[in-house]
Amino acid sequence: MKPVPHATSLRRAPVQRRSAERLTRILDACADLLDEVGYDALSTRAVAQRAGVPIGSVYRFFGNKRQMADALAQRNLERYSERVTERLKDARRGDWRAAMDAVLDEYLAMKRTAPGFSLVDFGNQIPVGSRSEPNHRVADRLTLLLADYLDREPDDDLNRTFLIAVETADTLVHLAFRIDPEGDAKVIEETRELLRAYLGRVLD
Repeated sequence: MKPVPHATSLRRAPVQRRSAERLTRILDACADLLDEVGYDALSTRAVAQRAGVPIGSVYRFFGNKRQMADALAQRNLERYSERVTERLKDARRGDWRAAMDAVLDEYLAMKRTAPGFSLVDFGNQIPVGSRSEPNHRVADRLTLLLADYLDREPDDDLNRTFLIAVETADTLVHLAFRIDPEGDAKVIEETRELLRAYLGRVLD
């Protein structure tokens, strides 16, 4: 079954399989509509119609579209974490370069292909909280995800390292996609080199 967002983003967490599948349809519809009409024109009624569920089903999980978009952002983070983990299964433990490539490449892949991701990614693009909050969320997840792989303690130093890397990559990747809808290749390569230089100094 597809991952569902953490219960804190929901009015009520799904318990039965049918309820979880309905939540998945709602979030899939939200993602598709974000690409089609944008956040401002998004409505819970349109999401319900697209998902093929009663409007009450949407309100069972979400009080408004902001909560729904935040849940989509949380689901994006879960899926992103799964992709990075899968990518590193065959990598050599401790290889921070492989970890960095996985983190950046999977983010770029979702940016290009995941419905609704260009607007919500992990929560940066819409008013679901302060702009820095989602990057802290990503840095926290990467700290837990990669600490053992890198043979490091998941401490404040590692978390700060990842937060700096995430903030830097976030700014430059958004620049790359403003220049080119598929991500400007030269800006992305410069981003990769900058991250390698910084992480090489800190993690080597």
